[in-house]
Amino acid sequence: MENEKQIKSIYMIGAISTIIVLIGIIIDIVIGNITGGNLADLPQTAIGRFEQFNENKFLGLYNLDLLNVITQMILIPAYIALFIAHRNVNFIFSLMALIVFLFGSVIMVSNNVALPMYELSNKYFATSIESQKAFYAAAGESMLAKGAHGSSGIFIGFFIPNIAGLLMSIVMLQGRVFSRINAWIGIIGSVLIMVYVILVNFVPGVETMATAFAMPGGLLLMTWMILFTIKLLKLRKEKFNL
Repeated sequence: MENEKQIKSIYMIGAISTIIVLIGIIIDIVIGNITGGNLADLPQTAIGRFEQFNENKFLGLYNLDLLNVITQMILIPAYIALFIAHRNVNFIFSLMALIVFLFGSVIMVSNNVALPMYELSNKYFATSIESQKAFYAAAGESMLAKGAHGSSGIFIGFFIPNIAGLLMSIVMLQGRVFSRINAWIGIIGSVLIMVYVILVNFVPGVETMATAFAMPGGLLLMTWMILFTIKLLKLRKEKFNL
């Protein structure tokens, strides 16, 4: 009985975390539409980023994917809940999907440079010594090379979690705990977002084409999350034998 209560609590926490992430995604979409959402318009130099921070620190943090990092971390309980839901039907692959998601999340967080760049920006504008400004600018360029769009760090951090989403969707398809429609929506959405991530990081000048993958992929993944959240809430109400 105690284990059953714990599992149902995990389902509830997973559902709540997914709802919070969905709200975060909607906020991301709204901000992206307000600001234009064009990656080519982002500052391409560290000094340009510093100036953006100086004008609007929240926009500077947003443009360095801090919101994505936050939502990624909040989504972890949802993947734990999905693993628990499949533990008796496909333990190995559901565990693999969870591990891949955790691994990708750690990479995303460790490679994100939003907060360090914000700190460098404050130091850059706090000094009038040109040599120090040059030092902070050089440090900023090094960080951008690691954690800005087009870098290997940001690519891996975004790509691997989508592999986890694909794996978990395949587990859904095979496990039959969730509907086949839910599973296929997750599979297609994950593939489209992976194509988008590859295009924006490795193929210059294809922002319009990349968006053609991002928009349907993002909507499909949001639908995937909504559907599995509803199912997690239903699983919480079901009685089962452990």
